[in-house]
Amino acid sequence: MYKSYFFIILLLLMLTSCNHYKEYITTDVTYTVDSDHEQIEWGNPYSSSFKFQTEIEIQKRKNTSEALGLQVNSFGAFDVYWDGILIGNNGKMAKAGRAEIPGTEMTYYQIPERLANLGKHTVTLVGTQTDLREVQRGNDVKLKSYLQLHRSPLIVISFMNLMAGAFLIAAIYYFFVYINSSRKELAVLLFGIICLLFFFLLIIEYIKYYLYIPYTEYYTRLKIIGWLTFAISMLVPWYFMLQFEFKKKKLVLLLLFLALVAVYIGFYGHYDISAAYFTITARLFSLLIAIDAVIRKVKGGLIVATGLLAGVAVNYFMFYDFGLFIAFTILVLCMLYLHTIRAKAMEEAHNASLLFSSRLQLELVKKNIQPHFLRNTLTSLIDWIEESPKEGVVFIRALAEEFDIMNDIAEDTLIPIRQEIDLCRRHLEVMSFRKEICYEWQEEGIEETEMIPPAIFHTIIENGITHSLPPEQGCIVFCLKFVREKQFKQYTLLTFAQNRQTKKNKRIGTGFKYIEARLTESYGTNWSFDSHAVEKGWETVIKILN
Repeated sequence: MYKSYFFIILLLLMLTSCNHYKEYITTDVTYTVDSDHEQIEWGNPYSSSFKFQTEIEIQKRKNTSEALGLQVNSFGAFDVYWDGILIGNNGKMAKAGRAEIPGTEMTYYQIPERLANLGKHTVTLVGTQTDLREVQRGNDVKLKSYLQLHRSPLIVISFMNLMAGAFLIAAIYYFFVYINSSRKELAVLLFGIICLLFFFLLIIEYIKYYLYIPYTEYYTRLKIIGWLTFAISMLVPWYFMLQFEFKKKKLVLLLLFLALVAVYIGFYGHYDISAAYFTITARLFSLLIAIDAVIRKVKGGLIVATGLLAGVAVNYFMFYDFGLFIAFTILVLCMLYLHTIRAKAMEEAHNASLLFSSRLQLELVKKNIQPHFLRNTLTSLIDWIEESPKEGVVFIRALAEEFDIMNDIAEDTLIPIRQEIDLCRRHLEVMSFRKEICYEWQEEGIEETEMIPPAIFHTIIENGITHSLPPEQGCIVFCLKFVREKQFKQYTLLTFAQNRQTKKNKRIGTGFKYIEARLTESYGTNWSFDSHAVEKGWETVIKILN
């Protein structure tokens, strides 16, 4: 069965190869080009002059009211003749004592109506080509309405300008999002770079309709397009790997890079073909990544896989340039969909963090209005007022100042370290009245400009007071030390007292959970917290990574 299909295809190819006429049907003219009569003659080996000639047969014209136009694609500077009559020129040919003024690769010419009758006609190019002789690029001629030859590019570039503008705005927006974001997500930066590169790709692809590009610079534009396509083909799969949390990113990126380099080497000099294979390679890798996401049931994976397959279909049924840009637009829409998913997840995380922060604020307030604390404090206050009114006033002032600080910091995520120390001092003063135990505060190396989550050292002191035995003589001492290194900064709070605990290195109560929650809220995962018994009492270390 497969052999029969192969034979039929081979037969069709053989039959088509026997036909020397290329037939073209446009909206207003039907014509054939006789490939057997295409010939180009060069001057002597030291001359840059050439003469190209071909025959065109006009078979049908639908609208004779519109002037007929001739499109010529050729390198050099030349004059164009239709049935031996000059109809235009491109650049200035080289002559004795005058250098060639290069023409552009594609030009349009209006055919006089008296010469545009049905039948066979001869197109002749007479010119010079002083540069890029080694390329041996062919010559091509096409017939179409002269008005449409000029109008069609305008229609195309109007749509492409809209698309390019959309990509430029998207690039600028996502660059601003990345710059002003505290998270600095690489996927956001990559998306902005991809949109910017595709903006440049659109501009370079269609700049030939804006600028006069001499044939000597024809391949410069194609090289730029190739490198832009290479970069985009490298970044798009990388972006999907980041969005779908694909494993083995480095290995896949290396394989992708090697594949793109192989395409570049294998099709070197064939710019359109290499660009096409760049995009095919990127689409294949992206599709494999999307399929992996579908298998892992990652949200958005099915949408991206469907969009990539739709891009394949578009490229199959449409002209390469249009197909590429439409397929990439579909791809960008898939990327934007992934961003909406990520934005929704971030919004939910933000709302959860707000709720979490509110809970922490409530927890902070509860620390000082719990009935047990208030009852014991007020009972001690009554005794002090009855026995020593002056000391009772000091007790009341210390309690009021502690409540004032608590009220000021309740809604803050970070507070100055000095404010935290003042809160600790007031609490020790209050507890010294309540328990009639001497508490002393010491500090070393404290930097006044440092910020810290509220009431974390206050919580550690509370635990120290609860789980420390007072000495027979002297005071329970709390010493806070601060050290700054290149990679981190560290707070160490030492409680010099005898521990009530029988098990060392044991964390107790909900106070430590509050501290860890506050550190996570402010520093994410860039912190460590350790609290353990030491020979002289208890040591708590908080390390914050830079």
